[in-house]
Amino acid sequence: MKKKELDKDYTPRNSSMAENVEEMENLGKQMENLRTNKELKEDYEKYPDPIQNKKKDKDLR
Repeated sequence: MKKKELDKDYTPRNSSMAENVEEMENLGKQMENLRTNKELKEDYEKYPDPIQNKKKDKDLR
């Protein structure tokens, strides 16, 4: 085996958003229902946290 090749059964040991298909489907459903920054401001008078780009979000304030 070459130095840069990985074993065919290699699984990286790092965090990931979803461990399996069921979790991935669940995360997809959650993401479909996320409110946009504009919805947060208009409906709940809340600002997204953290504010990452003040220029782009200026119209929301």
